[in-house]
Amino acid sequence: MGKLLKYLDPYIGLMVLVVGLAVFFPAHGAGAVSAKYAANASIIFLFFLYGTRLSPKAALDGLLQWKLQLAVLLCTFALFPILGLAISPIFPAGFPAALVTGFMYLCVLPSTVQSSIAFTSIARGNVAAALCAASASNILGVFLSPFLAGSLLHAQGAGFSLAVFRDITLQLLVPFAVGQLMRPLVSEWVQRNKKILSYADRGSILLIIYVAFSRGMVDGIWTQLQLVDLFVLTVILCGLLAVVLGLAMIIGLKIMRLSKEDDIVLQFCGSNKSLASGLPMSAVIFPGPQQSMIILPLMLFHQIQLIVCAVLARRLSHRDEVPQVIATP
Repeated sequence: MGKLLKYLDPYIGLMVLVVGLAVFFPAHGAGAVSAKYAANASIIFLFFLYGTRLSPKAALDGLLQWKLQLAVLLCTFALFPILGLAISPIFPAGFPAALVTGFMYLCVLPSTVQSSIAFTSIARGNVAAALCAASASNILGVFLSPFLAGSLLHAQGAGFSLAVFRDITLQLLVPFAVGQLMRPLVSEWVQRNKKILSYADRGSILLIIYVAFSRGMVDGIWTQLQLVDLFVLTVILCGLLAVVLGLAMIIGLKIMRLSKEDDIVLQFCGSNKSLASGLPMSAVIFPGPQQSMIILPLMLFHQIQLIVCAVLARRLSHRDEVPQVIATP
């Protein structure tokens, strides 16, 4: 149990506390309106920050290893959605539709930056390539993820309105583009204040969670959820991660014949999904009361990927080590 606890992200504990706060003290009336405006402002701020942090040069440098980078992007934006379409019909009858939507939404999100690079480093993989892959995934994800979400959900009969695409442009794409343009001017300041801004990042995401779950509580969305639904969802998410990790290893080592170091990049960057990008995006793409249930698969998958990938990275770090044999007299 002690070994398992060290892989748990303390930030998940804060999320659980915020969810509890929203359950027992949801925002009503004028408070809900104020919280919604604050959440919208925090989304704009977050995507501006993402634009200042993500290096286009790092993404372009990755073109030198274009096969690896293409494989990561295909895992993130093709393999995951294909698996999502294949798996979504197996959800049992009566399963909450919002959770299925959230499952599909999870499948179109970009990779993480910090986690995938950290796991690659622990596993003694190609860290430089992981940085390029994660940067490219997140830069493209700002544009690709909303498009893929709209396309896949439209195919399932849940199309987006013009107002949603307008909000995606104004709250996600424009701030991100402004951040990219201002990066030469503010990137050093952002780097110097990285710790303070990380608190602002996490505080903004906690606010988005509070607003989403408050709206769900006020509108009675959570009466649709049963414990068995959470169990089924968790099992399916574990299976999804296992399949992607297995396929990434087969593609990297058997088909593309990558080095072990590059295959590690493909496994971690290709299998991780970004909570930091996914939660604020969801507030724009799914502005209704169902958002609180739609983000639940992402929140669960985030913790599952941290535990599984942390254990896998530790195991990979010990590869090729020859145990010492102590001779006995």
